[in-house]
Amino acid sequence: MTLQELLAQAEARLAAANLAYGHGTTNAHDEAAWLVLWRLGLPLDTDLDAHAADAVCADAATAALALIDRRIATREPAAYLTQEAWLQGVPFHVDRRAIVPRSFIAELIADGGIDPWLSNTTERVLDLCTGNGSLAVLAAMAWPEVRVTGADLSREALEVARINVDKHGLADRIALIESNGLAACLGPWELILCNPPYVNTNSMAELPPEFRAEPELALAGGEDGMDFIRALLRDAPSRLSPQGVLVLEIGHERAHFDAAFPRLSPVWLSTTAGDDQVLLLTRDDLQEASA
Repeated sequence: MTLQELLAQAEARLAAANLAYGHGTTNAHDEAAWLVLWRLGLPLDTDLDAHAADAVCADAATAALALIDRRIATREPAAYLTQEAWLQGVPFHVDRRAIVPRSFIAELIADGGIDPWLSNTTERVLDLCTGNGSLAVLAAMAWPEVRVTGADLSREALEVARINVDKHGLADRIALIESNGLAACLGPWELILCNPPYVNTNSMAELPPEFRAEPELALAGGEDGMDFIRALLRDAPSRLSPQGVLVLEIGHERAHFDAAFPRLSPVWLSTTAGDDQVLLLTRDDLQEASA
């Protein structure tokens, strides 16, 4: 069997299974390529056209298709099957103890979208709801002069974050702490990054199995998706430095955010997902809205 034939079989099986994507890929073709290349031990950026005619031995092909069948049978995200996820070209360990990393804040860190709100006095960065620690790692990589703290309510997620901090050799610059929201994150912080649980109750009920395989704690945001965010915006002014900013991801919950916080006028940051999924608020913004 050639690599092209193997990929075609894998894609056909995935496409026929009516799966849900969104944990690193968006379609059956890309998911098939990811799982097959990973199972064969090939780089994920392998030129598929250049290697289309490469022969794949029977045992390797069988193993790859078995992984495809496992994806279909379990409905787990591919990242849990490979225990690897990539964000902005950086590899991270992930397993069912933590949500699969996919935050659009990662784009803003990588492309400098947050940089205009930082200064040469920016020293302390908090990644709240750090999960597997990916944003904390990317922040430490992007801003070598800062010290980063990753905080999460889940001890299990923090165990995964520790794996990634150590994997990237950043234990001297990234601290990990257990915290319920900002309770243990006293600061002051020049920058808070937060991709919180924000899925509203109705949307939670409609999530496909791939998303239900993830920790509910990292997804469920209450009736309107804003429960965690209400507490965060209440507490953030006392935790931010005078020039501090909060970068907050809310996904598709813009309508609920606007309804819950009508006095806020955030800066909406542009990502590949659009201009209404990640917002920025200064400490002054938050104080004025609560006055």
